[in-house]
Amino acid sequence: MALSEAFVRKQLALLKPLILSSSLSSARLAQETLGELMQVSGRFHVRIEEQSWQDEDGRTHRCAKIEPKDRTGDGVIVYLHGGGYACGGPEFAKGFGTALCEETGLRIFCADYRLAPEHPFPAAIDDVLEAYRFLLRSGLTAEQIVLCGESAGGGLCYALCLRLRALGIPLPAGIIGISPWVDLTMSGDSVRENEGKDLALSHKRLCTFAECYGGDPEDPLVSPLFADLRAMPPSLLFAGGDEILLSDATRLCEALHNSGCDSSLIVTPHMWHAYPLYRLKEHQSRDALQLRAFLARVLPPARKLRWMKLDNAAKIFPASRRRHWTNVFRLSADLTEQVDPRVLQSALDVTARRFPSVAVRIRRGVFWYYLEEIRCAPRVRQDCDMPLQRMPFDDIRHCAFRVLYYQNRIAVEFFHAVTDGTGGLIFLKSLLAEYLTQRYRLTIPAEKGVLDRLEEPREGELEDSFLRYSGDYAASRRGERAYDIKGELEPDRFLHLTCGRIPTEQILSLAKQYGVSLTVLLAGVMVQAIDQIQREHCRRPSRYRPIKIALPVNLRKLFPSETLRNFVLVTNVGINPREGEYTLPEILTRIKHQMGIEITPQHMRAEMTVNVNDEKNPFMKVVPLFLKNWVMRLVFDTVGEVRSSLSLSNLGAQALPEPMQEYVTRLDFIIGTQSCSPYNCGVIGYGDEIAINIVRNTVHPELEHAFFTRLVKLGLKVTIESNQREDKEENC
Repeated sequence: MALSEAFVRKQLALLKPLILSSSLSSARLAQETLGELMQVSGRFHVRIEEQSWQDEDGRTHRCAKIEPKDRTGDGVIVYLHGGGYACGGPEFAKGFGTALCEETGLRIFCADYRLAPEHPFPAAIDDVLEAYRFLLRSGLTAEQIVLCGESAGGGLCYALCLRLRALGIPLPAGIIGISPWVDLTMSGDSVRENEGKDLALSHKRLCTFAECYGGDPEDPLVSPLFADLRAMPPSLLFAGGDEILLSDATRLCEALHNSGCDSSLIVTPHMWHAYPLYRLKEHQSRDALQLRAFLARVLPPARKLRWMKLDNAAKIFPASRRRHWTNVFRLSADLTEQVDPRVLQSALDVTARRFPSVAVRIRRGVFWYYLEEIRCAPRVRQDCDMPLQRMPFDDIRHCAFRVLYYQNRIAVEFFHAVTDGTGGLIFLKSLLAEYLTQRYRLTIPAEKGVLDRLEEPREGELEDSFLRYSGDYAASRRGERAYDIKGELEPDRFLHLTCGRIPTEQILSLAKQYGVSLTVLLAGVMVQAIDQIQREHCRRPSRYRPIKIALPVNLRKLFPSETLRNFVLVTNVGINPREGEYTLPEILTRIKHQMGIEITPQHMRAEMTVNVNDEKNPFMKVVPLFLKNWVMRLVFDTVGEVRSSLSLSNLGAQALPEPMQEYVTRLDFIIGTQSCSPYNCGVIGYGDEIAINIVRNTVHPELEHAFFTRLVKLGLKVTIESNQREDKEENC
């Protein structure tokens, strides 16, 4: 909330004698406290992350990165705090850095530097030079950087540019100087004339700071006013009409003009030293307008929104959608405490920018659908008792994912054209990390599927890896239609969810007894359950259809890729009941060998090649989209999901960075029903439990009852949870 000039003036008049007579240690404490207070107002509008690095000599440097909720450009403001080179620090820098971030919509880099008298001249210049070099090493260009500093920080901006020019390092795009202190000889007329008017600073205080800083006051690096200022970047200067450093600002602006540099000075009558820091309601709007206009002039234009072709696997999803069905999946996490939607929204605002291939909408072109990055994250919404509610295509054209919360649960639902389970899991983990960072001030490392939300996306994350790894030989699409489980559809299309939770150690021990993996064990039991249902419904063995389980294969494990887009193929495993009855060990052996034969780089490359060849077909390239949709839907209905009875997708055992573990109690993975089958199954492990989520859109729980009953008969303890219309929970 902006404060009035009269209120702040009155408070400063009361505090000035106390502030200006305080010891150096007291002044430092007061300035840090002011910074902490300034951060509070912007807590839900920005994201603050501290960072450190080591220079070539092994010395550690610190900074704070501040990210706006709604970033408006790719520029970065390097903020150098004031305090007479002897006061100020990270907390104060983050305080005004937060205000700058809110006003400009740009990222702020608060560079920390050593303070005098413990570290006199030129320590401060050396430190900010290293910070500038660090940004350049991080991939930023000088054209993307603007320096900003108030008081001593303003002088430090020009001293840094002088050092950069001497070293032949590209200069930043501009400088914003707020009441810059550029003459440590204090020879300006306003030092004496405004001594009694300035409510924030005194001549005596300046002398103390200059003595602490050391160096020759006439040295251009100490007092940039006396430097050769030719080739300095464009400058925007602010000063108060009653401040004692008014002459520093006016003489600096004149010197820059005389040196052929672009410089503008805004003097606000009757204002004190560094008045913009107080964000006075009478002047804030005007100053912010000038600030944004200057930044728009000196920085490159904002990056255009990315657009991307759908990856090879994603092309089928928009074409195969039905009026009441779209291919959507869900990932969720339960926390130890109730979700704060304000913090969640703030976390999503930051995280969405890190995932330009996920934070997208589906657009329709002449020949293909494509993805377009959205300008800002969608609003988080409260969840309901039915997961995976229909995502109408009109919604997908605005945003292809949604973030939901309910009590202590955070869930993300994705249209499958955007990403697969692996990419979705990385997004959810990163969102959780950002949420926990903002809410509990945690420091969470970028590991175990958590990405640094403030780094720029890597090109490899955006690639279509199918095109990269497809080969010359294409596999056949031939395959027999699988058994389709029937049932009475829910008239209101309610989606039932049954979750079986099993101790990890117990089920892995059982899989080991059979000599198979967890996925093989679950697929085998599922095949046996479906076989039982088919035999009960069909009395003529000659009419039995094959029972096939579609197992998604994460191709990143076979082909090196960091893509966050779809990079999955399915392999269909199972039995043909017409051959006779199979025991569970026989089914498991069969599935194990089927997977061993098919899940190889050679076979998977051939499988992806057949799809890529269709995309590269010259005729298909020029066919209008409405005809492509008809053809692709026909192919999908003929050789797509009809070749399997359901999908069983296992994301495996998941781990989180250590600081997150005490806050996240469970993870869940739910995939929507198939277009032609009423069931699907998602599996994920976290902590000491495996969660098996089976969804259906029919009235009677035939398959899940058969499946979980068989697991119980195998000696497993299964805890069943359900969203049935009358919620139930029981131990089996």
